[in-house]
Amino acid sequence: MALLSSILALRRDARILKLPPYLSALCILVGVVWLLVLPLNEYSRNTYVSENALLPGQVHTYFTGSEHNIFRAYRHEVAALVDKPVQERSQKLGDIFRSSSLKVATQIYEYHASGRNISNQNVYAILQGPRADATEAIVLIAAWTNMAGEINHSGVALVLTLARYFKRWSLWSKDIIFLISGDSTSGPQAWVDAYHDSHSPASIEPLSIKSGALQGAVAVDYPAGPWGHRYDKLHVVYDGVNGQLPNLDLFNTAVSIASGQMGIGCTLQRMWKHDDSYQERLQTMLRGMISQGLGHASGPHSSFIPYHIDAVTLQTVGDGWHDEMSLGRTVESLFRSLNNLLEHLHQSFFFYLLMQANRFVSIGTYLPSAMLIAVNFTITSIALWVQSGRSAPVPNPASISSKSPKPDMTVAKKDGAVTLVPTSSLTIIERRLFLPLAFVGGAHFIGLLPLYIFNNTRQTLLPTAFNSTAIFTILLPLLTAFALSLFHRPTPQETTLIQCLSLLLLGMFLSALATLNFSLSFLIGIFASPLSFIRPIHPPQPNTPSTLTTTNRKAMSAVVSVLLAALNPVVVIRAATFYWGEDIVDVLVQAAEGWHVWGLWTQVVVWLVWWPAWFAGSVVVTAGLFS
Repeated sequence: MALLSSILALRRDARILKLPPYLSALCILVGVVWLLVLPLNEYSRNTYVSENALLPGQVHTYFTGSEHNIFRAYRHEVAALVDKPVQERSQKLGDIFRSSSLKVATQIYEYHASGRNISNQNVYAILQGPRADATEAIVLIAAWTNMAGEINHSGVALVLTLARYFKRWSLWSKDIIFLISGDSTSGPQAWVDAYHDSHSPASIEPLSIKSGALQGAVAVDYPAGPWGHRYDKLHVVYDGVNGQLPNLDLFNTAVSIASGQMGIGCTLQRMWKHDDSYQERLQTMLRGMISQGLGHASGPHSSFIPYHIDAVTLQTVGDGWHDEMSLGRTVESLFRSLNNLLEHLHQSFFFYLLMQANRFVSIGTYLPSAMLIAVNFTITSIALWVQSGRSAPVPNPASISSKSPKPDMTVAKKDGAVTLVPTSSLTIIERRLFLPLAFVGGAHFIGLLPLYIFNNTRQTLLPTAFNSTAIFTILLPLLTAFALSLFHRPTPQETTLIQCLSLLLLGMFLSALATLNFSLSFLIGIFASPLSFIRPIHPPQPNTPSTLTTTNRKAMSAVVSVLLAALNPVVVIRAATFYWGEDIVDVLVQAAEGWHVWGLWTQVVVWLVWWPAWFAGSVVVTAGLFS
């Protein structure tokens, strides 16, 4: 009984009431520091190939000599097709594949996004492996235009040359599919959707010929002009749609072959000069996190990864002494390694952060940082839930001093024993949940409006739509708080419960998201972290001393409201595009295309997870202006 009485007494101890904000701040601080120490040698590891069957770089490559003349001839053929109609271009490419005795087919696709009509044609050919039974296949891709909109002259010519070259060898135990897509994103997506019969027949033509299960894919991005261009390094692009990543063994195999066997330097995340310092490692990791958090397609390979097909894009960069033949030998050796596989890649990591081409961090090391950020919202929501059930309003924990009076206790004597019994000030009162539940549910429902607007507005109207949405979302908390003050002024308990339920959902969503897309969860958690520390400033209760005048209280509410307005997701997006020098319309168009073509769900997280939490916190604070 004495122990129980002591525990009950602690419930109103001022030191206990101070803990939740400090615990939340500690979780955020530790989460950020945890991420910052990952580039250190003690917390990251050198990459290695887990699948022994791959044997990267252990074969002799023969793509040399006479193949160079064939490549240059094909490059001139490709250059002559640049200004030709799509149908004529596809016919010519198909004829080149047929001349190598391959099965050839075409596919027409059409998408509609932001009022634009995205249509083109894919050409693909299948080499039936002499030692294969048509149950497995690997794909070699060259988009007609790369991610920068440049004609992929040498990339397409190299695929045509390799198709002719691979046909002469009898060692293939898997079918090889050569795909020349109309563009770098929509074309591969249409092809891989149709390959798995998950396409829309109204806009995407089904594939007339197929092979077996796809085991891997490699895309070549070599946009040298019709006269060629020597390169310095290979930029290995590995980010998939919605932050998904290929098996690390494929990345390691590509890097091992290029840098070890061929002597070609490898880089990633557009870090052209990497000196392996802490700053360079950290910058590479953060760039990878931003790319993964955006969830966009970073190359032709991105569309394959959601189907559990490991894929990467090899992009040539810089001015150096390497030519198309070294890239061809790299692709040949990489396909020879994939040809050795007896089962799908599974032994290495699917969740990782890369610091450079030869150093990474696995999910078991970096996941706690995002989880700690998410946990801080849960801690705050639990504290607010306890606070909402007290019989009298509890002041802001940050304003409670250590000299706060102890809770009233009465002395009870029974059978000679003396115990302390709490008075009615500690009794739990009924929580009125209708308004908080309706408000939080309505906030998530309202988030559907910008989600629909940005994904279905014509490109010419997107600037107006974005500016209107920005103004509306900034003013909406003010208008909502004003409307509530007229029809039903929320009690202190109801405002506490609104914030409690909102942060509880935010913590739950971000915790689940961290296991799927760590980077997106971490970034949104950082931007939303101030929501854990804001509190409504209520008018003083009767017979309760207060040092704040009405004017000061409303001024503080106004200042906090303005600070929260700067954390509006719309404002953050606009500031990010300005910082990186991007056009907001181009970003919105790419996001709409991702929604309709790739199945991008980053917008869902922004508008149905982040924005409702921000809206609820803003209304709770802004309500102080009308109380």
